[in-house]
Amino acid sequence: MSHNKWITYRVPEEWDRHTVEEVLKGPLLLSNRMINRLTRSRGIRLNGQMPWLKRVVKKGDRLQVAVRPRERADLEPEPVPFDVRYEDADLMVVDKPAGVNVHPVRPGETGTLAHGIVHYWKEQGREGKVRPVHRLDRHTSGLLMVARSAYAHQLMDRELREKRLKRFYYAFLEGSFSGSGFSEGTIDAPIAREPNHPLRRTVSPKGDPAVTHYRVLERNEHATLVRVELETGRTHQIRVHFAHLGFPLFGDGLYGSKSRLIRRQALHACELRFRHPLKEESIEVRSPLPKDLLDLARNLKLRTPE
Repeated sequence: MSHNKWITYRVPEEWDRHTVEEVLKGPLLLSNRMINRLTRSRGIRLNGQMPWLKRVVKKGDRLQVAVRPRERADLEPEPVPFDVRYEDADLMVVDKPAGVNVHPVRPGETGTLAHGIVHYWKEQGREGKVRPVHRLDRHTSGLLMVARSAYAHQLMDRELREKRLKRFYYAFLEGSFSGSGFSEGTIDAPIAREPNHPLRRTVSPKGDPAVTHYRVLERNEHATLVRVELETGRTHQIRVHFAHLGFPLFGDGLYGSKSRLIRRQALHACELRFRHPLKEESIEVRSPLPKDLLDLARNLKLRTPE
């Protein structure tokens, strides 16, 4: 296997006299599976030489791992519109339009965001597999993080599971939502599959834990605009939680009713905050409300943050 740029790690004092394998699993957070893959592809070097995994390292040694292999795309490139909000050698944050699936959900499906990303990479003379770190429903617009290698995906999946990847949304609710009587609060209600419906989820004590934090930004007698932070990421979580409280999202025909004001659920992923696991930098990425949600806000006489 050929390799792209290698990641270099200088062994610090606290890892002196540990083995190569211990350093790979420790500060570099490599899984056993990835270590095996790198060993087979000669993707590990210690001071420029291929080492045994049980080799003991010293402070100042230079350990390199080829965690950015050149990979062939598993989808055909296809021009699909989206904006890039952040990009480096390991991660991308893209702005997904509403009405586009992230990945094919059935054999032969085309026109997905993944097809568009492969096309974008091809235009830059690159190849790779599209690895979304989290999910967005087809009709939800906004920010989605994509890892550009299996290693970057592993690192960001860990950040997601340990709740260090912060995800924020704007949601337009039917009615004047007061929640617990305050302008902000938390919805803590487990979510499970609805037994008699292939798509719907429902609040159920038998479900998986689901926690949604919200803050009311604007409200009138007909509608409410809330800013939401996800603590967990269950399927349809925001839609299910607010519908459960009696305030479904505008345009959400699955959990409420369709609307003449908008053709989709009024939900937009507006901000991501994370600490880059390789650069060790704090990064914030934002996306403005798209035109259909700005039009909805104007029709509902709600002021928007932008």
